Amino acid sequence: MPFSLIQSLVIGLAVLLRVQATWVVQCNGRLYDQRSDPIVQPGRVSHHVHVLCGGNGFNFTMDFNDARNSVCSSCNIKQDMSAYWTPKLYYRNQDGTFQHVPIEGDDGKGNTGGMAIYYLHRPGPDNDKIWPFPPEFRMVAGNPFKRTPGSDFNSKAVSTRCLGRKVEGTDQDLETLGFPDVPCPNGVRLQVTFPGCWNGKDADAPDHVSHVAYPIDGSFDNGRCPSTHPKHIMTLFFEVTYRTDKFANMWWDSKQPFVLATGDPTGYGMHGDFLNGWDPTTLDKAISDCTDGQTDCPDKTFTYWSGPQQQRCKLPLSVNEVVQAPNLPSLPGCNPVSYDMPMAIKNNKNCNNKAVFNPSKDRPLPPINGWEYVGCGNDDPENGRTFPDERWVDNSMTHQKCVDHCNAGGYTYAGLEYRNE
Repeated sequence: MPFSLIQSLVIGLAVLLRVQATWVVQCNGRLYDQRSDPIVQPGRVSHHVHVLCGGNGFNFTMDFNDARNSVCSSCNIKQDMSAYWTPKLYYRNQDGTFQHVPIEGDDGKGNTGGMAIYYLHRPGPDNDKIWPFPPEFRMVAGNPFKRTPGSDFNSKAVSTRCLGRKVEGTDQDLETLGFPDVPCPNGVRLQVTFPGCWNGKDADAPDHVSHVAYPIDGSFDNGRCPSTHPKHIMTLFFEVTYRTDKFANMWWDSKQPFVLATGDPTGYGMHGDFLNGWDPTTLDKAISDCTDGQTDCPDKTFTYWSGPQQQRCKLPLSVNEVVQAPNLPSLPGCNPVSYDMPMAIKNNKNCNNKAVFNPSKDRPLPPINGWEYVGCGNDDPENGRTFPDERWVDNSMTHQKCVDHCNAGGYTYAGLEYRNE
């Protein structure tokens, strides 16, 4: 896509302002990558794959209490059991097949990267009060069907940062409203800024958008709120870093080869979802006390999960399909690559979703090579894996493979979780 120096500098200035965050929720792991969306498509398989972070109370249908009942989180703040998710990014091979792009932190051995969520204290020029999210609050930012740029705040709130590629004459990374048509030396960072104005009464809306709004002046992340949405809330800023640099030698024409799980090759359809799971007292305290522009609040405000604890917080897959492979024949769901909004909407409406729920159940298995099934169990997120000695990940994992591997290693017990570990 074409981009201008002026556009890049303007967006870059907005990023400089975002550094003055009040606090950051750092999600160092993910719950899973799956077609699940309890906000837009509750209770069923969603239209496209998301990368999901947050508390392990996450489910296909969930509310505030479900989130608060989480016993661990893939994010670092213990008082925050919220759920955060965005569409997954894929690389499109020249033969029309797809493969997933790793997120920064994915090591191929079971450890996964996540995302960062900045909580921005943006009261506008009149220094208005910042209101906490009500318990059942949820919202969506961005439009998955969008395929063209725009000049309104909704459009400007979605951007891509080309890490390691500097705007000529500056030390700022190139930043564009869609995917750049140039390789990025250190990957791309997909970014979504959520509306910071609320109508003050509804925790949700039928479209999951109209109960919130962007400012009417200033910038998309700081300004005066409209009279219809008079209350300022914390402005959320999502960032997810994808290692597109690993595909630097695999560009097969002049256009960039990456596509969102929605079939979007432009990047304009990037979006994010937020479902509140904060402890209300802690959220109130953070909004009141964490206003000094630092990226982390004092230790007295939050307590934290360790990195390994975040990595151990995962959920079993419930949709019987492959979403990560070197040569997927198509994007999961009904998401052919589409360059215009009408076609994207048509593909979505005409979808015959054949995916099958495959929820995990405690069902006995027959003995395998002299091994006997004992039952299901849980890892302790506080104290480590139930089987801490060895961890092996294989996307073609079977019960037989798992047992054979552990038998060869001289182990007495073997356990399989997340379908591939």
